[in-house]
Amino acid sequence: MQATSRYFRRADAAHYVRETWGIPCSAKWLAKLAVVGGGPIYRKAGRFPIYAAPDLDAWAEARIGAPRRSTSVEA
Repeated sequence: MQATSRYFRRADAAHYVRETWGIPCSAKWLAKLAVVGGGPIYRKAGRFPIYAAPDLDAWAEARIGAPRRSTSVEA
């Protein structure tokens, strides 16, 4: 049996990423990434794209770079 995930429509998914991870994100950007690639995994509910919170978390975490002490040296 699979655990139940919370799903977000595109605008709510963008808000979730902004508020949870502090990464600038908009519904239009997620729509573009759905076409060109590089965005979070999504599913379709009828004609509506929906995003699971764990997929958004994994995508956002992958976008965050390594810790740094300066602009030229990684921590």
